[in-house]
Amino acid sequence: MSSASVNSPNSPRDSASLTDEEPQAFVGDNDSNAQNLSRVHTQLSRVHTILSHIGNRDDPDLEKLVSNNQGVDDLVKELELDAGGLGPLEEGIDISRVHTHALPGGTFNPEDEWQYPTDATTGVRIVEFVENDKVDPRNYSKLKKWYLTSLLGIVCFDVALASGIVTGGMEGPMETFGVSMEVSILAVTLMVIGFGIGPLIFAPISEEIGRYPVYVVTLGLAVIFIIPCGAAQNIGTLLVCRFLNGLFFSAPMCLIGGNLAEMWSTEERGVAMAIFSAAPFIGPVIGPLIGGFIYDNAGWRWLYWVLLIFSGVVYAVLIVTLPETHHQTLLRKRAKKLRKITGDSTYRAISELQIRSIKEVLHSTLLRPLILLQEPIVFLITIYMSIIYGLLYMFFFAYPEVFGVGKGYSNSTVGLMFIPIAIGVIVATAVAPLFNTDYNKRAQKYIDRGEVPPAELRLIPMMIGCWTVPVGLFCFAWTSYPRLSWAGPCISGFACGVGFNMLYNPANNYIVDSYQHYAASVYHGISFPYRERLLMYYFGDLQPELAIST
Repeated sequence: MSSASVNSPNSPRDSASLTDEEPQAFVGDNDSNAQNLSRVHTQLSRVHTILSHIGNRDDPDLEKLVSNNQGVDDLVKELELDAGGLGPLEEGIDISRVHTHALPGGTFNPEDEWQYPTDATTGVRIVEFVENDKVDPRNYSKLKKWYLTSLLGIVCFDVALASGIVTGGMEGPMETFGVSMEVSILAVTLMVIGFGIGPLIFAPISEEIGRYPVYVVTLGLAVIFIIPCGAAQNIGTLLVCRFLNGLFFSAPMCLIGGNLAEMWSTEERGVAMAIFSAAPFIGPVIGPLIGGFIYDNAGWRWLYWVLLIFSGVVYAVLIVTLPETHHQTLLRKRAKKLRKITGDSTYRAISELQIRSIKEVLHSTLLRPLILLQEPIVFLITIYMSIIYGLLYMFFFAYPEVFGVGKGYSNSTVGLMFIPIAIGVIVATAVAPLFNTDYNKRAQKYIDRGEVPPAELRLIPMMIGCWTVPVGLFCFAWTSYPRLSWAGPCISGFACGVGFNMLYNPANNYIVDSYQHYAASVYHGISFPYRERLLMYYFGDLQPELAIST
């Protein structure tokens, strides 16, 4: 098998060829890997003629040499397709399927034990994670993975809590500023609109600079804008700052799924995603419970001061303990380090070969919601999940009517009525490992045959959740009359809570799994989950207004 030469400074392998006698340069030694390597080498060879006319391959500004280069574009697409490129929410490379990896035991740099194969014709070294790479988030210890998963779950809970805690005292701004209930509800509505807009801005940015800087900046600004909400002297200040809260708080909601996918394997991801999926439902449910007691005892401004304290603590822990997990950001840093240490400008991460102008980035980002309409199956899942999430927000305004107006309960007592919904969400989260085990067993049958498990295997829990939600809603509607006991409409929330999570969690996993293969062949690089949340939040925003109008 003919292959690329491997060049390593200060190494006796400078001019050695990668042959069948040197299988350590590749992942695996079977015929499939040999065929994959041959195909990639063919792509690399096609680039040689083009690069030879562009300029010196040792030019330190190699980006300019490969920019708008169709041959390099073909190479990148080929590498990403065979590596399982998954788009913004997933890792760019599956270590079990990459064609080459670094050679261990290199001596060219005492601070770095790796050497990277170089194609003899192009001079480009593709910097990738190596086997057992400590920098690779997939190689974190189980303890560290679960700590980070729990931390991100708490961050997501904090974001969801921020949207729901104010519903425990909606009368406060009405009385203070002399506005109607519809205007007071805008404190929730505008924040939800901010949730929908934010991902269009922050998701692409996270792909360019990494996830950690986006967390630090956006959550910091979100915490800051809680202060003018609590100190607002007019309704305009309150509403504008709530919108900004939603805008900046939206970043975790669209990035956490990416963090989890970058740490956990497909087999393990189901349980981690269950925690992430539970937080958007538990947070809004706990919000009215806490908010009702705070409002009854300290006034509506303390809703924001308590939120400020909690969010500030979560933010401080996050900026100190959360590492960068975005694979291509980590690889870009490694490539930059190797270029600086060795003086060899050919060390490049795959993402560095994809040079896009700001105009191109904005164009693809703004078109994402429209491209959603071209994916019927995913579009229908989006609409379904939007309705489910919107129903949760309807409870915020239905419960005060049923229990507050109808039965004369205080805000704190009305908040207690949300407990069954929270219990239902927790129960659904607790049984998620059982469903994940079942998924792994079913998926293994396909893996044993050398096939990719269908994404639809993720949807089995939805067969339960799709019934519990309408049953819960039916019981709530028929038992919510003022003359009847509080127990009926209250306990019916348990069935809804179970259904909410049994629908939302499998849908999240289905989206990630199905988009993985869809993107690799058709819409590579377009993030569906960001668009899904855009519709979800917009539809969830409309439902409180519909609830009030009825």
